[in-house]
Amino acid sequence: MNYKLGAVESRFADIVWAHAPLTTAELVKLCAAELNWKRTTTYTVLKKLGEHGLFRLENGTVTALISREDYYAAQSESFVDETFQGSLPAFIAAFTKKKSLSQKEIAEIRRMIDEWEGA
Repeated sequence: MNYKLGAVESRFADIVWAHAPLTTAELVKLCAAELNWKRTTTYTVLKKLGEHGLFRLENGTVTALISREDYYAAQSESFVDETFQGSLPAFIAAFTKKKSLSQKEIAEIRRMIDEWEGA
Protein backbone atom coordinates (compact mmCIF):
# COMPACT_ATOMS: atom_id res chain seq x y z
CA MET A 1 0.00 0.00 0.00
CA ASN A 2 1.78 3.11 -1.24
CA TYR A 3 -0.93 5.63 -0.39
CA LYS A 4 -0.40 7.62 2.81
CA LEU A 5 -3.46 8.98 4.57
CA GLY A 6 -3.45 12.62 5.59
CA ALA A 7 -4.66 13.59 9.07
CA VAL A 8 -8.28 14.16 8.05
CA GLU A 9 -8.35 11.11 5.78
CA SER A 10 -7.02 9.06 8.67
CA ARG A 11 -9.90 10.19 10.90
CA PHE A 12 -12.35 9.32 8.14
CA ALA A 13 -10.73 5.92 7.58
CA ASP A 14 -10.90 5.19 11.31
CA ILE A 15 -14.65 5.84 11.21
CA VAL A 16 -15.09 3.41 8.33
CA TRP A 17 -12.85 0.76 9.91
CA ALA A 18 -14.71 1.04 13.22
CA HIS A 19 -18.16 0.61 11.65
CA ALA A 20 -17.73 -1.31 8.37
CA PRO A 21 -19.67 -2.65 6.74
CA LEU A 22 -22.05 0.28 6.87
CA THR A 23 -24.46 2.05 4.58
CA THR A 24 -23.59 5.33 2.95
CA ALA A 25 -26.41 6.95 4.95
CA GLU A 26 -24.81 5.74 8.19
CA LEU A 27 -21.40 6.97 7.04
CA VAL A 28 -22.77 10.38 6.11
CA LYS A 29 -24.36 10.71 9.59
CA LEU A 30 -21.16 9.63 11.34
CA CYS A 31 -19.02 12.03 9.31
CA ALA A 32 -21.46 14.88 9.95
CA ALA A 33 -21.34 14.21 13.71
CA GLU A 34 -17.62 13.48 14.07
CA LEU A 35 -16.03 15.58 11.32
CA ASN A 36 -18.73 18.20 10.69
CA TRP A 37 -18.79 17.16 7.02
CA LYS A 38 -21.50 17.54 4.42
CA ARG A 39 -22.67 14.55 2.40
CA THR A 40 -20.70 15.65 -0.65
CA THR A 41 -17.43 15.79 1.30
CA THR A 42 -18.01 12.29 2.66
CA TYR A 43 -18.65 10.92 -0.83
CA THR A 44 -15.62 12.73 -2.28
CA VAL A 45 -13.22 11.31 0.32
CA LEU A 46 -14.83 7.86 0.09
CA LYS A 47 -14.34 7.88 -3.69
CA LYS A 48 -10.71 8.98 -3.35
CA LEU A 49 -9.87 6.28 -0.79
CA GLY A 50 -11.75 3.75 -2.88
CA GLU A 51 -9.52 4.59 -5.84
CA HIS A 52 -6.53 3.88 -3.61
CA GLY A 53 -7.87 0.46 -2.66
CA LEU A 54 -8.83 1.06 0.96
CA PHE A 55 -12.61 0.92 0.73
CA ARG A 56 -15.35 -0.15 -1.65
CA LEU A 57 -18.81 1.29 -2.18
CA GLU A 58 -21.16 -1.24 -3.68
CA ASN A 59 -24.97 -1.15 -3.68
CA GLY A 60 -24.99 1.56 -1.01
CA THR A 61 -22.73 -0.39 1.37
CA VAL A 62 -19.21 0.65 2.32
CA THR A 63 -16.73 -2.12 3.09
CA ALA A 64 -13.04 -2.11 3.94
CA LEU A 65 -10.75 -3.76 1.39
CA ILE A 66 -7.83 -3.63 3.82
CA SER A 67 -7.97 -3.69 7.61
CA ARG A 68 -6.68 -0.84 9.75
CA GLU A 69 -3.98 -3.13 11.12
CA ASP A 70 -2.85 -4.23 7.65
CA TYR A 71 -2.80 -0.65 6.38
CA TYR A 72 -0.64 0.61 9.25
CA ALA A 73 1.61 -2.45 9.10
CA ALA A 74 2.29 -1.67 5.44
CA GLN A 75 2.93 1.99 6.26
CA SER A 76 5.35 1.03 9.04
CA GLU A 77 7.21 -1.37 6.77
CA SER A 78 7.43 1.29 4.07
CA PHE A 79 8.77 3.84 6.59
CA VAL A 80 11.48 1.46 7.83
CA ASP A 81 12.39 0.56 4.24
CA GLU A 82 12.61 4.18 3.09
CA THR A 83 14.21 5.69 6.17
CA PHE A 84 16.41 2.90 7.55
CA GLN A 85 17.11 0.85 4.40
CA GLY A 86 14.82 -1.84 5.77
CA SER A 87 16.81 -2.33 8.98
CA LEU A 88 14.54 -2.85 11.97
CA PRO A 89 17.53 -2.72 14.40
CA ALA A 90 18.52 0.69 12.95
CA PHE A 91 14.95 1.92 13.43
CA ILE A 92 14.84 0.67 17.04
CA ALA A 93 18.22 2.25 17.76
CA ALA A 94 17.02 5.60 16.41
CA PHE A 95 13.67 5.32 18.22
CA THR A 96 15.24 4.53 21.59
CA LYS A 97 17.91 7.22 21.31
CA LYS A 98 15.45 9.85 22.57
CA LYS A 99 12.79 7.66 24.18
CA SER A 100 13.45 4.94 26.72
CA LEU A 101 11.48 1.73 26.51
CA SER A 102 9.57 0.70 29.60
CA GLN A 103 10.09 -2.73 31.12
CA LYS A 104 6.65 -3.65 29.84
CA GLU A 105 7.58 -2.62 26.28
CA ILE A 106 10.86 -4.54 26.47
CA ALA A 107 9.02 -7.64 27.69
CA GLU A 108 6.50 -7.33 24.85
CA ILE A 109 9.27 -7.01 22.25
CA ARG A 110 11.03 -10.05 23.74
CA ARG A 111 7.77 -12.01 23.60
CA MET A 112 7.29 -11.05 19.95
CA ILE A 113 10.85 -12.09 19.07
CA ASP A 114 10.39 -15.40 20.89
CA GLU A 115 7.19 -16.02 18.91
CA TRP A 116 8.91 -15.22 15.61
CA GLU A 117 11.82 -17.52 16.45
CA GLY A 118 9.40 -20.32 17.30
CA ALA A 119 7.43 -19.93 14.09
